[in-house]
Amino acid sequence: MSPALPEGDAAPADGALPPSVRAGAGRRGFGVYLHVPFCTVRCGYCDFNTYTATELGGGASQVAYADTALAEITLGARVMRDAGLPERPASTVFVGGGTPTVLPAGDLVRMLDGVRGAWGLADDAEVTTEANPDSVTPESLAELRRGGFTRVSFGMQSAVPHVLATLERTHDPRRIPDVVRWARDAGLAVSLDLIYGTPGESLADWRTSLETALATGVDHVSAYALVVERGTKMAVQVRRGDLALPDEDDQAAKYELADDLLTAAGLTWYEVSNWARTPADACRHNLAYWRNDDWWGVGPGAHSHVGGVRWWNVKHPRAYAARLAAGESPAAGRETVEDASARLERVMLGVRLHEGLPVDALSPAARSRVAGLVADGLVDGRAALGAAGDAPGRRVRLTRRGRLLADAVVRTLAD
Repeated sequence: MSPALPEGDAAPADGALPPSVRAGAGRRGFGVYLHVPFCTVRCGYCDFNTYTATELGGGASQVAYADTALAEITLGARVMRDAGLPERPASTVFVGGGTPTVLPAGDLVRMLDGVRGAWGLADDAEVTTEANPDSVTPESLAELRRGGFTRVSFGMQSAVPHVLATLERTHDPRRIPDVVRWARDAGLAVSLDLIYGTPGESLADWRTSLETALATGVDHVSAYALVVERGTKMAVQVRRGDLALPDEDDQAAKYELADDLLTAAGLTWYEVSNWARTPADACRHNLAYWRNDDWWGVGPGAHSHVGGVRWWNVKHPRAYAARLAAGESPAAGRETVEDASARLERVMLGVRLHEGLPVDALSPAARSRVAGLVADGLVDGRAALGAAGDAPGRRVRLTRRGRLLADAVVRTLAD
């Protein structure tokens, strides 16, 4: 079961945005997120807004989905134009899910063409799709590249069969080198997504997954600690005692091993859970989220943010399609981020980045606490003093110990 939508104000039926979104728009980047809410199998740990054919029932068609998404893209361009926002081509597009590549490659290209026609694409736009290793072929990847995609992010998760079985992933781990090679042959940049902390995963298992990923020569790796969300099948298994979660020390050891091996292979962390070979290999779309740029989220349950206004779409594909068919916005609710919330979010997101958060962005009270975080070994002292040299001014930049305790750093700096 995917999580409930946030509480907020009612969204207008036409999706209209307030005049306040125009302030500073020219200084903010703009990206588009396209949500594809379909999977062939629901993994036991997943709480994303995704559906299998059995769960969908009637009235929600994968075949018609691209056309439905195109209707929201058209609406989005009109809403932003009516709000008086300056024309900004999308600098990034990210297709996520679900498993976007359960749709034919031609449908994904049509959706991208819709973005290109509605908003335009920057000449150097980064265009990514997520994919499961068992949902692509050399031909489908080549079609995506011809259609304008530049990058693919494969949900590898693990290279160890028993770990994949616990996660209920369906792909054969031996396929990973093949799909990476196919994508590169097609001209696509490749990222591999890994998960650590699965019940029953040993440190040796995790090392195997990391070494397998690095052996492909990819230039980007994401490594996330497994979080078991309420309402998922895995949460029930843990509650019954069928699965035992690892303790915090185990999670920390696995993060440190990832950082050691990835760094030794020439990848540098740029966000707590993401490593790239060069700054150009970092995921620009995700960086835009962490820097609080503007983005329009297309699809059921997708979230959007423009100029301090956030909104979220109805969750079920059937309700989503019905709203658009009636000529209405699919937004279920929205909120305007107040100054205090915006400051807190800037701290929460900024400290996770290698570039760090400017000390001047903190309140006077929070600035006084930075020295204590340096003394505790959580924040880089040279960066906090402005002596690190690779970023201007004084910045809060996490040490590796600080990355392990990032939430504690945020609590310390939050007012």
